Amino acid sequence: MSGAGKSQALKIFEDFGFVCVDNMPLQMTVDFIDICLKNPEKYKNVAMSVDSRAGKSINSFTGILEILKKKKIDYRIIFFNADKNVLIKRYSETRRKHPLGKSVAEGIELERKIINKVFGIADEVVDTSNMTIGELKDTISRFTGTAAKKEYMNISLISFGYKYGIPYDADIVFDVRFITNPNYVHGLKFKTGRDKAVKDYIKKQKEFASFFNIFSKLIEKTLPGYIKEGKSYLTIAIGCTGGRHRSVFTAEELAAFLKKKKYKVNVNHRDILKGK
Repeated sequence: MSGAGKSQALKIFEDFGFVCVDNMPLQMTVDFIDICLKNPEKYKNVAMSVDSRAGKSINSFTGILEILKKKKIDYRIIFFNADKNVLIKRYSETRRKHPLGKSVAEGIELERKIINKVFGIADEVVDTSNMTIGELKDTISRFTGTAAKKEYMNISLISFGYKYGIPYDADIVFDVRFITNPNYVHGLKFKTGRDKAVKDYIKKQKEFASFFNIFSKLIEKTLPGYIKEGKSYLTIAIGCTGGRHRSVFTAEELAAFLKKKKYKVNVNHRDILKGK
């Protein structure tokens, strides 16, 4: 049903490594199946969405299933449903027009009639009326046999300099300017947080060890909550004055810590080359 969470479900399938196709015309499905068969490594797992916009061609749905059976392709039909009042409320909140071009209430009734045949043969029916994104992700993970665990939390660490502005896409921002600045130490000004001399200088500061012990454990403790709520991408920005020394070193240390905990981590030192 339109508004029942199909688009959000596709995003979750994509996070689980599926190739996703949204509302492909059913007439093109057979050709697409052949493309998948010719490249099984790339198209090992595929999720395709179909909705009422398919119109009369929805009648060919069962024929396509027969083709899948003949080609010995495993498949599962998942029908996303929701209570009528919930669907109306969601359309009202997003101010979207129903795809069938009627009033929302009339569109919902007409849509149910059009896709009733698909509903009748569905392997799974997911009622999203009272579901959170995290619960939807858990449901799909069970269908796919893929645990919605830490390997699907992609963490991006960004070191930056406050003088150049805070990264606009950061979910969490932490300030490490309390650490004594290597910039004013002879021989360290033109080095970075990746250089051994700078690393050693920061590590010798008692406050850093105490801080990092608390900071790393705080991040570790909160990540499962983000995963439970269905968040697949988290950006943590760590800033110092110029983005060359303290923030770079701290980001590198946090990345190493999280990788040991089996998280996927990408590190970007945004301002490391600025101010040279």
